Amino acid sequence: MKLFFLLSSLDLTQPFSATPAWWQLLKGLYEIGVEVIAAPYQGPAIETLWWRAEPNAAKLPGDAFKTARDSLRKIGGSPSFRPDAVSEGESLVDKAMRNTAHAAIAPLWTRQIDRLLAKEPDIDAIVFVTVPLNHITGLARHIQEKFHKPVLYYDGDVPASLPDMRGFATGFRIYQGADLSEYAAFITNSKGGEPRLLELGAKAAHTLYYGADPDVFSPVSVPKDLDVFFYGHGREYRDQWIEDMIATPARALPEAKFAVRGTKLGDLGAVESLPYLSFSKLREYACRSRLNLVITRAAHAGTYASSSSRPFELASMGCCMVANPYLGIEEWFEPGKEIFVVSSAEEAADRYRYLLAHDSERTAAGEAARARVLKDHTFRHRAGQLVQIIRQYLD
Repeated sequence: MKLFFLLSSLDLTQPFSATPAWWQLLKGLYEIGVEVIAAPYQGPAIETLWWRAEPNAAKLPGDAFKTARDSLRKIGGSPSFRPDAVSEGESLVDKAMRNTAHAAIAPLWTRQIDRLLAKEPDIDAIVFVTVPLNHITGLARHIQEKFHKPVLYYDGDVPASLPDMRGFATGFRIYQGADLSEYAAFITNSKGGEPRLLELGAKAAHTLYYGADPDVFSPVSVPKDLDVFFYGHGREYRDQWIEDMIATPARALPEAKFAVRGTKLGDLGAVESLPYLSFSKLREYACRSRLNLVITRAAHAGTYASSSSRPFELASMGCCMVANPYLGIEEWFEPGKEIFVVSSAEEAADRYRYLLAHDSERTAAGEAARARVLKDHTFRHRAGQLVQIIRQYLD
């Protein structure tokens, strides 16, 4: 099988949190024998051992568009601008930027993909991954009508990306003005999101969860000099659980060493903030800690089986995980054996205290979690599942 991917980004230095997952998914496809061609919607094209890169068809206008969008959103926050002025569920700024992108950027991608498919007719299918749907309205229909190739869309941000959610402050509103019916099928990270995509007009919906590459996220032998560690960015949609699982327990357990790595996490008192340094350093931080926290944002935690990367990454490293309530977590890990779930600040402090005092139980949970990843949740598993989905739409 030969696939072309148009992805939101391939640049690990940019603030697109899912980009490491896309690297692992494309690597997994290579490992099962799929030929992969990949191009970024934002930023530079990056070639690796696992895929061939096609250039960003609209890099210069895309960079200019991003700069203009960010500037307009900053203006939108000023008192002289009405950010609450909306049209069809989106701000007027978002609508203006969407129309600009559709006029200036979509034609460039149409021409580039036309050239690619004419040059390489053996490409079996095209997959768009978290690119703004409403920037490229009509492109999927054009490809399918002209080249008779299925085009699928993978939204890895469900449910936060859906129009009935507020989305993230820094993100696009991707569904307003889009036509979901032009795609052969939608793929989502969320089992609970499938029916919502069908209601929005998708012809078919499938779920492909996040996972982890166990070669990338593998345990490292380092001294356990941290007790409780959390890695994540922002309090958005998880403010209360950051208080209940970090700030409050840290005050209740002054003898324990709490640490975080992230930005915009607020005032956490005496909790240590670790420097970023490098992607590989994050693995070291997690493996240094006796306990690792999974604090999932409310939209994901409250919509059934809405996967995110962090539980799979931590499990793959053999970490002992403690999580806030997460609807559908049993789809991936067994609570009480492979992950521990707490429902209050008091329960969090009690659980930390118990696990920190029982090394064997903590170690057993981490080993069981890694074994579960190796059995069910590697990105090689996900690559095989994606191929099975795509095969349904091949002639």
